[in-house]
Amino acid sequence: MTAAILTELDRSRIQRRTVGILSLGQVLGGIAFGATVSLGALLAADISGSDALSGLATASVTLGAALAAIPLARLAGLRGRRLALTAGNLLALVGIVVVIGAAAIRVFPLLLVGIIMIGMGNAGNLQSRFAATDLAQPQHRGRDLSVVVWATTIGGVAGPLLLGPGEQLGRAIGMPPHTGSYLFSLVAQIAAFALYLIALRPDPLLTSRTLPETGSFAAGIERVDRPVAARYAIFAIAGSHVTMASVMAMTPVHLSHMAMAGGTMAGGAMGGMDGMSMELDVTVLVGVTIAMHVAGMYGLSPVFGILADRWGRLRTVLLGQALLVASLCFAMIVGETTWGVMVALILLGLGWSAATVAGAALLTEASAPELRTRRQGRSDSLMSLSAAGGAVLAGVILQSFSYAGLAIAALIVVAAIVVLSPLGKR
Repeated sequence: MTAAILTELDRSRIQRRTVGILSLGQVLGGIAFGATVSLGALLAADISGSDALSGLATASVTLGAALAAIPLARLAGLRGRRLALTAGNLLALVGIVVVIGAAAIRVFPLLLVGIIMIGMGNAGNLQSRFAATDLAQPQHRGRDLSVVVWATTIGGVAGPLLLGPGEQLGRAIGMPPHTGSYLFSLVAQIAAFALYLIALRPDPLLTSRTLPETGSFAAGIERVDRPVAARYAIFAIAGSHVTMASVMAMTPVHLSHMAMAGGTMAGGAMGGMDGMSMELDVTVLVGVTIAMHVAGMYGLSPVFGILADRWGRLRTVLLGQALLVASLCFAMIVGETTWGVMVALILLGLGWSAATVAGAALLTEASAPELRTRRQGRSDSLMSLSAAGGAVLAGVILQSFSYAGLAIAALIVVAAIVVLSPLGKR
């Protein structure tokens, strides 16, 4: 079959199949990541014997994603998406085994190594959204990317929901505390490994390089490089992510302080609602709030993908900034009430979704094919590193000022993204 015939007759079919495989892989891979995010701090505190060291678990999983983003992107550029995604899943598989082993022998540094490796596997999950654009038509690139992002919701929710059954299963077979749910993660990761290795054929990135530069699909192969727009896209993605991550990371702490403050949680016209929420265990309150935030992050990503295709990448990035501004205003003005925090976190997730989906589409189309995977890797690495740094700095700001002060600091990043937005047109 010639490249021209392949392009005309099979490209859409291959793309639909690729998006389906990538989405399923996101669900499976997200189970391990969701379990690590939920259990990492508990395992770290238990094995180290210090609550002060529990935060190293979150830092380690983020560090792992940052370290692996560029190497996996380079591997994709050289050998294709299938090998890169398979390598990411293999790293996560080994990481799960290391975490279970570290918990069994109670060695804290080894636990962090395992969590870092799971984070490296998550770098592969992040790369999946770019893989969805390799064969996508320009007018559907945002939509296809957003469908894969949306699939993250299922794995991200399933991982925490499996904690209870997993712990019961782990206790029944004599596993270390807080590691039972990793049995489900192990099975899911093996399935994802096999899925990419066997089913992701033909490789979307390698196939895209065989497409002719003439014909009805030629518009899908941009050869003009726009480095300024690409750099802006990277900045917008990283800035939106650090805004989201810093506020989200400190919200559980802020809610805990509100609960201890007692009557402070009741305020305004919604005081009755807040009074009832005071009776809830703070853990449940945090869980509900973060769940609503995650729903905002991923639940409407296909809508933002379609908007990015029809309304424009840059306009959708700016819509994301408007939603982030609304979120931060809620945090500043009514951030001392439970309902105010919940609304702020939902808007925070929605703003992140719009900005990162549209920003990823802008980065892809602003980069010549031979530069895309390299820039995509840099974007993911910078996104993870900025989130880690932002979370640390956010803790200092929250302690020194307040939740409102943190929101004001985050507004500076949002303002920079808006002010520099003309660069996205170049």
